[in-house]
Amino acid sequence: MTDQPTASTPQPDHGAVPDGPVPLTDHLRAGPGGAMTDEVGVITGDVTVTTEPGPDDTARVRIQYTGAEEWYTLTGSPAPLPSGDLAALHELVVEAVKAGAGAEVPDAST
Repeated sequence: MTDQPTASTPQPDHGAVPDGPVPLTDHLRAGPGGAMTDEVGVITGDVTVTTEPGPDDTARVRIQYTGAEEWYTLTGSPAPLPSGDLAALHELVVEAVKAGAGAEVPDAST
């Protein structure tokens, strides 16, 4: 058995260590106007978003076209974790990307 991701469930190349924090990942359709990335600007359509813990109570948020190999940084990442709650930040990111309009990592500190 291999740990290779399948085409139907792409997985981020996040560099996590065994038994380390697991990134949260969702597959969705970006809303009108898509999501803004640092590397290539706006991406649209079916995307995969991953949020993973980083150093100093931050999180890294990346996005890709679902099924693609390339991952991009969602603008605003890394971002502070609200009360250290990775799931809460991930949900905010997913909702922002669903809304579109050049979505960036939302400010979760408010």
